[in-house]
Amino acid sequence: MPISPTAATDEGGYTVRTVAERLGIPTATLRSWNRRYDIGPRQDRPGRHRLYTDGDIDVLGRMLELIRDGATPAAAAATARGPAVALGDIDPLLTAAFALDGPAVYAMLEAHLRTFGVTESWNRLCRPAFAAIVARQLGGEGCVDVEHLLSWCIVAALHRVVSPVLSREPATLVLACTSGETHSLPLEVLRAALAERGVAAHMLGSDVPATALRDTLGRILVPAKVVLWSQQESTALTSAVRTCVEGGARVYVGGPGWDNLILPDDAIRIATLAEAVEQLA
Repeated sequence: MPISPTAATDEGGYTVRTVAERLGIPTATLRSWNRRYDIGPRQDRPGRHRLYTDGDIDVLGRMLELIRDGATPAAAAATARGPAVALGDIDPLLTAAFALDGPAVYAMLEAHLRTFGVTESWNRLCRPAFAAIVARQLGGEGCVDVEHLLSWCIVAALHRVVSPVLSREPATLVLACTSGETHSLPLEVLRAALAERGVAAHMLGSDVPATALRDTLGRILVPAKVVLWSQQESTALTSAVRTCVEGGARVYVGGPGWDNLILPDDAIRIATLAEAVEQLA
């Protein structure tokens, strides 16, 4: 039910107490959101003129719905005002990343993931952002810290937005980087994209020796699928592929490290995130 006309002041707005009562949240929370996320009255007005408009209340209502659905207040505020980053627009994300503003980067990523999903966010936002950072690195700018910050924020947002699949059926999919390979972000993205489809996976992460792969397959009682990621040719180990094949698994390989290698006949190349999701789901 809308706020009654009598709740509005002569100045054409609503007091923080009136809005708090309407939404069922403390006035302290509203004031905190006003300071942190700039939702509500402008901060440069004197206290007695800080009145909420109908538009402010609509945004707050959407924000509360998102929070109840599991979003953080920062991501909910960004989404309620409209997507923090429009699909394909990487400039705000890069601005925040180069300022090392981790909370802003995280909030944009979380809002984007909730709005557009994992695959679209990866292909249209994250990958272009990394490409822009690499281009600046090649131009002589020191950007390794920015790249690492963005990677960490992506992983954190993926874990928040797309939690692991809980299923009574044991997972039969294994995601692992080969021995010596530390670039596990692509597997984190694949894990999340598959989880959106309800597919569970064992995430082993970076630098997984062939012996560990053999041990893992020994613990899985049904035929398994294994995705082996290699970012560079030096870590594209066919010995890992053979170990998984000998363990009875169907093996998929991803990453540029495998591009110039002759693979065992049993190995299946996957080139894109969308292709991997379709084959594995």
